[in-house]
Amino acid sequence: MTKIDLWLLAALYFGGIVDATISSNYSQAILSSGTVKLGDWQDAFDRASRFVAKLSTDEKLSIVTGNGASNYSALLGSDSSANPINYYFVTAWPAGLAMSMTWNKDAVYGQGKSLGAEFKGKGMNVAFAPTVQPLGRSPWGGRSGESYGPDSYLSGIMAGRLASGMAASGVTPSAKHYVLNEQETNRQGSNVGGGMGGGAGEHAGGPPGMQRRNAGNSTSPSSGEAYSVEVGDKAFHETYLAPFYDAVKAGVGGAMCSMQKINGSYGCENQDTLARYLKVELGFPGYVHPDAGAQHTSFDSANAGLDYGSSSYWNNSTLVVGIANGTFSAARLDDMVIRQLMGHFKHKQEVYPDHVGYTDNVDVRGKHGDLARQYAAESLVLLKNTASALPLRSKKAISIFGAHAAPRLMGPNTALTVMSGVGATMDGHMSQNGGSAMSSAAFLVTPFQAFNERAQADGFMLKWWLNNTVVKSSGGGMQISDGSGTEISETTLGIADGAEACVVFLNAWAGEGGDRSELANAESDRLVNYVADNCNNTIVVVNTVGPRLLDQWATHDNVTGILYGGPLGQSSGHAINDVLFGDVNPSGRLVHTIAKNESDYDQNTQISEDSVISFSEGNYIDYKYFDQKNSTPRYEFGFGLSYTAFKYGSKIDIAPDSQLLSNEFATGNLAVGGREDLWDIVAEVNIDVSNVGKVAGAEVAQLYVEFPASANEPIRQLRGFHKVEIEPGKTEKAQFQLRRRDLSVWNVEKQEWQVVRGDYKFIVGSSSRDLKASSILTI
Repeated sequence: MTKIDLWLLAALYFGGIVDATISSNYSQAILSSGTVKLGDWQDAFDRASRFVAKLSTDEKLSIVTGNGASNYSALLGSDSSANPINYYFVTAWPAGLAMSMTWNKDAVYGQGKSLGAEFKGKGMNVAFAPTVQPLGRSPWGGRSGESYGPDSYLSGIMAGRLASGMAASGVTPSAKHYVLNEQETNRQGSNVGGGMGGGAGEHAGGPPGMQRRNAGNSTSPSSGEAYSVEVGDKAFHETYLAPFYDAVKAGVGGAMCSMQKINGSYGCENQDTLARYLKVELGFPGYVHPDAGAQHTSFDSANAGLDYGSSSYWNNSTLVVGIANGTFSAARLDDMVIRQLMGHFKHKQEVYPDHVGYTDNVDVRGKHGDLARQYAAESLVLLKNTASALPLRSKKAISIFGAHAAPRLMGPNTALTVMSGVGATMDGHMSQNGGSAMSSAAFLVTPFQAFNERAQADGFMLKWWLNNTVVKSSGGGMQISDGSGTEISETTLGIADGAEACVVFLNAWAGEGGDRSELANAESDRLVNYVADNCNNTIVVVNTVGPRLLDQWATHDNVTGILYGGPLGQSSGHAINDVLFGDVNPSGRLVHTIAKNESDYDQNTQISEDSVISFSEGNYIDYKYFDQKNSTPRYEFGFGLSYTAFKYGSKIDIAPDSQLLSNEFATGNLAVGGREDLWDIVAEVNIDVSNVGKVAGAEVAQLYVEFPASANEPIRQLRGFHKVEIEPGKTEKAQFQLRRRDLSVWNVEKQEWQVVRGDYKFIVGSSSRDLKASSILTI
């Protein structure tokens, strides 16, 4: 052979270790091969193919390097899942972590649809969302606030719902960061970025528009070597690849490949992860584009499956010469262009709003602010409520404490990229992540503002201490004002004096470019303890970008309430206020485990500066690790309280589809989202849930499954959840539909999804540890 398509050759090579049923298909990862059934993407493929057939090679090169050709304009894409980054007159939504804490699929879809409308209104074709990974393998990871929590099932459902909503508005969602990008430290190379080795921000290329992203960062490889991840095939599929199945099935038309290496090969030139897994196994019909600085080569990246790149790498002297000498193929170039056009044609973007500048007076918010506030309030988790300390009603004097209650000196937005040296807490109200997931808030309602509004309306006395430093004497280290006051002593104790409730506000902050240096904060925790020592009704509000330890004060007798949330966006203060005062009955649930001590977390997941990082814990992350070690957390995954009470029925009804479960291995056609039969509903589960309290509320019923021992799985895993609104005295059914893939495990030997024969225990509860009823299904 004189002409060898290296991309297809690599696919054949990797196909050699899989079963014969699909190994032959790996040579057909190009969309035109027909290997993958395109379903509702078929029309877009047909139109894109006809368009590409009329283009010259130069025009094709123009498109794959971020420019237009013929009557097609270049794709414009930008971050993030919080809003179109850097733009004026957009909604600053709750971050991914907060939205996941709603456990409300409809809310995430609603956010996605509204967010998509805002991207479209600004003339942006592609939105770099949802953020599927970092999943949150490490509690010290800096970007967990962007994604949907460390449980792969929950993450997949939420990412899929956001993608579906965005696509419904006519924008192409692009999932990131594919794949195994679980820490910031050295992700791009030890000599790039600052501090612990965090890389440059995804948006560092300047103004939005994908051509600007590449033009700014693709001229040369990074100056240091990124870390390389090693992970077992079983954990790779079941924990890290699994959420991308949902995202692809839901309609993502783009995938942002990650900066770090995977088994020694950079993520954007890894033939295994891009060609074999993403484009064939998952049936991804869209295009792969690089994270900032993540393209390093010409042929390796193009042959591996990168579809969008820099003209510094892809030009007449590389790809065109490669077609002539057999190191590249014309078919692969056509596929790169077709994949980039798929979302354009599927979402009918031929007629599209004009792209506008950052500060142009084009207001795309509509009434989205009402939804942003509603979702933010719904996400908040009530962790402690001793003697019904909350809601705060009929109080005559309330004091609030902490810098987190008040605005920052400058605002409302944060620095684009977080680097070493930036504090682990924000000096002011933290409502967003740092980095490319930051908001572009037009305003920010802080708790300080919301409490003043409430005091004016309700008539209570409000005092505040907007500092994390404890001052015991006005003659001591900090004098707040000149002169003398008669109504209060200007100390922390003076502000607490006479208060019927003391509310302390804390935050933990991080973002792109830097990982977390602490899971608690000594200064903030000292403030809580001092206030609690002097106020017998102390409520603590925590906003965080990842797991935040609370044991420094959680068991203090005078800490009567704890409210816990993620970054809540523009209406953060109002949302917190809505829950504290009972306008909203809290219904959020934890999406990560809060340990008692930092040492209780798996130390193997500590942020590492090693050149090779082994994910040797496999599937055992977060609550699965705590269950494996029989370690008791302070608050477990899925936990959350309400202002009412719920009672579960004693019986679980299971209705399996024996015919669909008769095949041990998945055998369906390869299609968008993986084999078609992976999405079959193979069982339905129901249980009664009653509201036995006095106010209406929403319960999050959670379905966990214990697999047969031979499956070699964690003790139990989330496989369903249903948020049920229930009036007092009423009973509703919590319903769960299980897809074949929910009962499947990855068989490494057969390289296929398998429903292991044996007994499956179905357990419904209100958290991963508070389990109410169970039943056995034998397959």
